[in-house]
Amino acid sequence: MGEEVRDISSKLSGREYIRGRDGRVFVLREFEITDLNTVVMINRRVLPENYPEFFFVEHYRSFPKAFIVAELDGRVVGYMMNRVEFGWSYIWKGKPTRKGHVISIGVLPEARRLGIAYNMMIRGMRAMKHFYGAEEVYLEVRVSNTPAINLYKKLNYKIVDLIKGYYHDGEDAYIMARPLKDFE
Repeated sequence: MGEEVRDISSKLSGREYIRGRDGRVFVLREFEITDLNTVVMINRRVLPENYPEFFFVEHYRSFPKAFIVAELDGRVVGYMMNRVEFGWSYIWKGKPTRKGHVISIGVLPEARRLGIAYNMMIRGMRAMKHFYGAEEVYLEVRVSNTPAINLYKKLNYKIVDLIKGYYHDGEDAYIMARPLKDFE
């Protein structure tokens, strides 16, 4: 491998080797256009909200450093797609700010519980702050998605709002947010 294996993501770009909870090593890196079909497949397999291919390409072109994939045993098993927007803060009410937005994150079932989503979140948040000037980050999550809510709480996200009927099946969404000012 020739590169240091870490327990928690600490790089801003390039390939990064992370030791998973079971001892296996996975790789975090930026999305490349050759990953498109695999990322679309992961999105369709693990999430009820699916996006057309052009949507992934648009985010890759606009925010390439904040579109992260994870590889395990040489294949892409997870992704995190982000963007940065300008709008009203969820943290500092009444203040306009640059907000990172976690659009979509997914990990194949066979690669879960290794710390992949946790580490993609850390790397994605750092990228949104350092490359795109985000001061806070937010996401929408199904109110029934307890594993995801627990992950976000572990990363210091707080529930800041509820959107009734947000998802196409009518389920409500929490908006969860956190500041990035103290985030490396």
